[in-house]
Amino acid sequence: MKFLGTLFAVLVGDREMRANVRALLKYLAALAAMIAVYAVLFHVIKDQIEGERYSWLTGLYWTLVVMTTLGFGDITFTSDLGRVFSIVVLLSGVLFLLILLPFLFIRLFYAPWLEARLKLQAPRELPDEFAGHVVIVEHDALAVALIARLRAEGTPYVLIEPDPAKAAGYVRDGLVVVTGENDNRRTYEGARAAAARLVVANCEDTVNTNITLTVREVAPDVPIAAIVEGDDAVDVLQLSGATWVLPLKRRLGAWLATRVDMGRASAHTMGRFKDLEIAELPARHTQLVGTTLRDSRLREQRGVSVIGLWQRGQLQPAFPDAVITADSVLVLVGTPEQIASVEDRGHAADAPAPGLTLVIGAGKVGAAAAHALTDTGARVHVIDRTPEVLDSVQGAADATFAGDAADRELLTAAGVHHAASVLLTTNDDAMNIYLAVFCRRLNPTLRIVSRVTHQRNVEAMHRAGADFVLSYTSLGVDAVMSLLEGHEPVILGEGVRLFEVAVPQALAGRTLGESQIGARTGLSVVALERDEQLQGPLTAETRMPYDGQLIMLGSLQQREAFAAAFERQA
Repeated sequence: MKFLGTLFAVLVGDREMRANVRALLKYLAALAAMIAVYAVLFHVIKDQIEGERYSWLTGLYWTLVVMTTLGFGDITFTSDLGRVFSIVVLLSGVLFLLILLPFLFIRLFYAPWLEARLKLQAPRELPDEFAGHVVIVEHDALAVALIARLRAEGTPYVLIEPDPAKAAGYVRDGLVVVTGENDNRRTYEGARAAAARLVVANCEDTVNTNITLTVREVAPDVPIAAIVEGDDAVDVLQLSGATWVLPLKRRLGAWLATRVDMGRASAHTMGRFKDLEIAELPARHTQLVGTTLRDSRLREQRGVSVIGLWQRGQLQPAFPDAVITADSVLVLVGTPEQIASVEDRGHAADAPAPGLTLVIGAGKVGAAAAHALTDTGARVHVIDRTPEVLDSVQGAADATFAGDAADRELLTAAGVHHAASVLLTTNDDAMNIYLAVFCRRLNPTLRIVSRVTHQRNVEAMHRAGADFVLSYTSLGVDAVMSLLEGHEPVILGEGVRLFEVAVPQALAGRTLGESQIGARTGLSVVALERDEQLQGPLTAETRMPYDGQLIMLGSLQQREAFAAAFERQA
């Protein structure tokens, strides 16, 4: 009965379904006419050709038996004409009853019923008690990564999906979804946007503008973070009511530019957490190369703490006996004054002038990187296969080269053999992986910095020889999470995050040295907070209070290892 009720409601309420039913009725009328003609012809052949008489009911009976391929064999033709007629009736039955009829039944009955059931599974509004959540407007790669991060942090969220069938599928996958058009006021009322903590508009620039205006009608005070593709849309979205506008491609290019080899020891600030700065110091061209972290005495002499060590794309815990190599990059934490004092600590007397940086790809990311590098005084050469695209780096590049970057002669002309760094900014991961292998082969001492489009290719990029990798998705997730947590983004590398965790009962009262957090989980303790105040310089003897907060740096997997090791203990 429930099936029939749902089916009747779909057939009556949908204009397209009513048209399909009319088509079905035409099919049934044609089928009935065909059966009637075959029944008449049965009588004509039996009576006029074979001299046998049967009732009209028998003619209808024979026609249906043959068309449905039952083949009882109680009535058969003996003439060739009758047998040819039987073949025609049989093939007609196969086509109209065994092929077309099931197809039409599925198309007009089963599929609408199934779709209606799916639509009923897709909720159109959240419970009244749902609050403090993040509203994500579109399901894309950024949304997938952001949802995973929000789940790890225990932050509620809701995803908006216009297609009810897709929304029902997301519900079965365990996602919190509300179905509705993303430019409809009722959708955001159902998503309880007024009680949300943040709305993330991650569609196209023009659509984000409409979304921002719509959300402002429902929730005038809710913060809105809008992702923009082009710089021209920044002002438009701000005027539309967006609280924050995130030009991620421009930020990605600027971030990648900070990772190239500038030929001098400079501490690059990667982010701030309250009164502390988190910075990176390349060890190459410094007096630190070859020493251990203990022997560097950076904490004693400059007051900064080394909380991690990058080694060819992998962030390692800062163990005292870790040896600093020419490829190492030290992750430092301290006050702005302490970070600034580090720059002249490690300079080698023979440190070279800024080397050449080769940027491959002059799209939005590559152009932003080229402009950022030029602002620091670096020499920049840019390669792109499309000559017109190179216009975007005019004034930012010392030289441009049009052609395929996979061409060895072009790379040689661009200076790959004497370049200090190469920056891969194409949006084709396979091409970036290929170029990383190629450039590493041509110049083994290069520092290779690359973007990736899909996070699944990060490990492949590292295997190809890239020193640093960051995806557009990870940058977007870090930017959104920093807005939620109320601090500047800390962008250190792909998969590396800043976590703020209450001191677990298993660690309360113990020293950092006794806890072995780094050895057991791989996380690096950045700071210790109590009563909204950061505790003094951290040492192995620093004790963790019962009511304190640990600020740690690492990956989601390391964060899960920390929870398993300390937070889930009885």
